[in-house]
Amino acid sequence: MKLADRMSRIGTESAFEVLAKARALEKQGKHVIHLEIGEPDFPTPAHVVEAGQKALAEGWTKYGPTPGFPELREAIAAYVSKTRGISVGLDNVCVVPGGKPIMYFGMTALLNPGDEVIYPDPSFPIYESVINFLGAKAVPVPLIESRGFSFDLDTLERSLSPRTRMVILNSPANPTGGVISKSDLAAIASLLRDRDVVILSDEIYSRIWYEAAPESITQFPGMLEKTIILDGFSKTYSMTGWRLGYGVMPKWIADAVNLMAVNATSCTASFTQRAGIAALTGPQDAVDRMVGEFRKRRDAMVQALNAVPGFRCTVPAGAFYAFPNVTGTRMSSKDLADFLLNDAGVACLSGTAFGRHGDGYLRFSYANSLDNIMQAIERIKKVSSKWA
Repeated sequence: MKLADRMSRIGTESAFEVLAKARALEKQGKHVIHLEIGEPDFPTPAHVVEAGQKALAEGWTKYGPTPGFPELREAIAAYVSKTRGISVGLDNVCVVPGGKPIMYFGMTALLNPGDEVIYPDPSFPIYESVINFLGAKAVPVPLIESRGFSFDLDTLERSLSPRTRMVILNSPANPTGGVISKSDLAAIASLLRDRDVVILSDEIYSRIWYEAAPESITQFPGMLEKTIILDGFSKTYSMTGWRLGYGVMPKWIADAVNLMAVNATSCTASFTQRAGIAALTGPQDAVDRMVGEFRKRRDAMVQALNAVPGFRCTVPAGAFYAFPNVTGTRMSSKDLADFLLNDAGVACLSGTAFGRHGDGYLRFSYANSLDNIMQAIERIKKVSSKWA
């Protein structure tokens, strides 16, 4: 017996591999500061926890409708309509256990073998993994540091072909923290409006921004009809373990995604959905406090990283990652990340974990305390004699 051939094409998230290495070092007595995992270090807001507990006590423990309970879908539709400046209804909303099913179900429903998918590089590694797993062709387009880690629009246009069936956008972005400007989104919309393509717009970090709110491509004429918005509760409400995400999309795609869900997950946990309603409709002050704290950490981390010999770090506009250029160290990203873990006790990710255009960069999550962040960078400075 052996695995199917397609399993040779599936990827993974190296963040969890680095976490396992760090845990192994900790078992040996080494102190490690964790800046590798993309998970808010804040508790789920109290009123959301209470809503989940109340739902459990009231018996919300049975199967629910595959698309999600109408009350939650209506709340999501109202929230997305307000925040994106568009008009969508509950029939456009699919509730799923986490954000990844929207990615996987949507791509499975839309892509045939050989279809081309344009996606940013560096970016969340599961984009490329699913593309390859489905037998489609991955077409990475590099993100440009000097443009705030956005596309070069000419390169994007040249990457389009008659076989392009999907374009993936991510703003605010993992791993760069970049935000696509409204003018760039307008230009991208113009490039795609008359093409037979679907846009997967990963907006999971939509509430975590610092200077200017991110825009959605769905606001531009002709885009709502061909875009899947991926969003959820994990990052905004620190609900990573609740497994609650959603997609907003044209009904014909939503019907296909729901059919995939029937075959794969049946439904999303009922009590979790009740907590989701409380998150969207209840007080938002916990989100504001979290983003405010992230802003303080961002500013301190970027300033400190720029004082490390060989490091150059731009200021991220969203999410909770710093993505310094480390070409000045003359070490490969992978070798440098391994060295920092083993010799400095600082866990971070090589930029190549997010694609080949991530070489020359490291990703540091500032979802850790300010004290730990500053201690980590002091450790990096102490071992910088290796390359300085």
